[in-house]
Amino acid sequence: MSQVARVLLPLPLPEAFDYAVPEGMALAVGDQVAAPLGPRLVRGVVVELREAHGVNRPLKDLASKLDDPPMPPSAVAFVEWAARYACEPAGDALAIALRGLRAPPPKPETGLVATGMAPARPTAARRSVLETAGDKPWKASALAAAAGVSAGVVKALVDEGVLARMEIPEPARLQPDLSRSGAVLNPSQAAAVAVLCEMIAEGGFQAALLDGVTGSGKTEVYLEAVAAALAADPKAQILVLLPEIALTQAVIARFEERFGVAPAEWHSGVAPPRRRRVWEAVASGAERIVVGARSALFLPFANLRLVVVDEEHDGSFKQEEGFIYHARDLAVARAKIEGAPVVLASATPSLESVWNAQGGRYRWLRLRARHGSARLPEVTLVDLRETPPEPGRWISPPLQQAMVETYAAGEQTLLFLNRRGYAPLVLCRACGERMTAPDTDSWLVEHRYSGRLVCHLTGWSMPRPERCPHCGAKDSLVSIGPGVERLEEEARLLFPDARIAVFSSDTVADAEAARALVASMAAGEFDILVATQSAAKGHNFPNLTLVGVVDADLGLRGGDLRAAERTYQLLAQATGRAGRAERPGRALIQTYAPDHAVMQALKAQDRDAFLAAEAAEREAARLPPYGRLAAVILSSHDGAALEDYARRLAAAAPNAPDVEVYGPADAPLALVRGRRRKRFLVRADRSVDLQAFLTTWRARAKPPGSVRMTVDVDPYSFL
Repeated sequence: MSQVARVLLPLPLPEAFDYAVPEGMALAVGDQVAAPLGPRLVRGVVVELREAHGVNRPLKDLASKLDDPPMPPSAVAFVEWAARYACEPAGDALAIALRGLRAPPPKPETGLVATGMAPARPTAARRSVLETAGDKPWKASALAAAAGVSAGVVKALVDEGVLARMEIPEPARLQPDLSRSGAVLNPSQAAAVAVLCEMIAEGGFQAALLDGVTGSGKTEVYLEAVAAALAADPKAQILVLLPEIALTQAVIARFEERFGVAPAEWHSGVAPPRRRRVWEAVASGAERIVVGARSALFLPFANLRLVVVDEEHDGSFKQEEGFIYHARDLAVARAKIEGAPVVLASATPSLESVWNAQGGRYRWLRLRARHGSARLPEVTLVDLRETPPEPGRWISPPLQQAMVETYAAGEQTLLFLNRRGYAPLVLCRACGERMTAPDTDSWLVEHRYSGRLVCHLTGWSMPRPERCPHCGAKDSLVSIGPGVERLEEEARLLFPDARIAVFSSDTVADAEAARALVASMAAGEFDILVATQSAAKGHNFPNLTLVGVVDADLGLRGGDLRAAERTYQLLAQATGRAGRAERPGRALIQTYAPDHAVMQALKAQDRDAFLAAEAAEREAARLPPYGRLAAVILSSHDGAALEDYARRLAAAAPNAPDVEVYGPADAPLALVRGRRRKRFLVRADRSVDLQAFLTTWRARAKPPGSVRMTVDVDPYSFL
């Protein structure tokens, strides 16, 4: 044994393991190997190599070096950094990075080619097949269709040896065409592009906040930055992160229009064999541009030269289960490790990003006006205390009148309600029972389309019963509150001849369906679109001139420290869908709290004043971005064991200056899937090494096997 390899395994293990490198096995950091773990072999990645001098214990030999492409050292460094930041085992982060290799290598495609033999019976149909085939390979079905014959004719020629099967080589990956011209930029866009090009030319890590109102053309700006990065380095790779799969197709179309070639996609809707191809092409450097969801951050880029985070404020960038992380924050870290610029783009940037821009840590590029002749919509607050809807209805008279005018003008309306299903609560009029999922505190949401009651937290569902499961009363269950399905029902009553559609994750099954619905709306095929936040992000509907926000107060409820900021962001994005072309737009916001700072900021379209007030409150409480937060969540099927461990953990908290520990307290959702839940909240000054505090604390009181501990650094959910 001359070398020792430290190998990280994609398992929740506390550290990497040492293995002996067999004689003749040449390894480098990032190589993938088969490592023995107990009775089995496990895929692992070499994270360190050292000489064997001084090793005084027996080590198992590595079984083999795998043929899969190695992970670049910078990708390995990012995986280890992300794990330290999240206070989780590095193997959990590696499992995300290797997810693309779960599928077996795709089988090579085969096709039929002419062998040069003449058929025994040269009929007209057979001659047509051979003339069509020429000298290139064909799929059997495609050849039959092109030749205008049945599949049996083609099969007979194969059986006779006139046609033979051969592998179809995978076509060479087309490279972006940098000779194509981009969009015509206005002076504000051109100034932003100039700064981004300067950052790329300077090289190294820099961060920029691309802060532009809805419709200001942020995509055109970062497309030109992508072009500059590709031109500066012939092997440069680009990563563009998006918060929703539904946005992917529209952005890919913009890239294809700009560069003549579609970028690679990376998200859960991509089939596993295709994901493996993308993973390998990214590792080899063959794939130049990747557009994807948050997990694309963990791809093994060989030469990552630019990272773009579109809609950087969006809460969907936060991964809440398993390995918990925020893709925006990790994107900045990945860019720093790679020595590449990162661009954070948003019409409603997060307070954290604005704070970094104000402090000079990010360059602040502002686009204050919409592109071309479009103008921001006029925003009106509808005080539901003064003009409430009719009983059993949810659309107020002012909004209904605006919809009548919009429909008469041949224009489109978006009714925005960020609540899926028909009704968020079903209760019994006889006994007052609220329908909840078994072993879970969350209410069941009625879905009228499917006739089921669904738990949106766990996915559990049941048919809507005729009798109350608690008291047995028949026909006593009533639906409380509106969801998008109920809102659609009301819109159809008001406008029976209108073309109406619903856009939510329940009605749009996948990315293809989302793209089709967005395209139909953009083409003017619907008069009214009833939608959740799925339609509030990044879509451009030229004939949409009215946005009606049905329940603007929904996001302000609860104890989330970002509730006001999130509500402002979501409603500003939603209202920003109106008037994005030549026709002026307007937005009506229904609220019971028109004097709330969020509503007043939306009406005045004064985001900076709102953020200043929000920042002052956070600074006074030393909350993010002026302090740091972490949540520690404990759960167990055994309530007594949970209580006992929570007390022991509270007593074991290190006595550190500038750190405050709150809890333990029952979580707002205290029961999920049969597990009782308790929470701690840790607040620390920015000067504190929060990860070191959490690691030390956890080591002082390790949980018993019956209790599960989850650490969430910078939590976004407080349930």
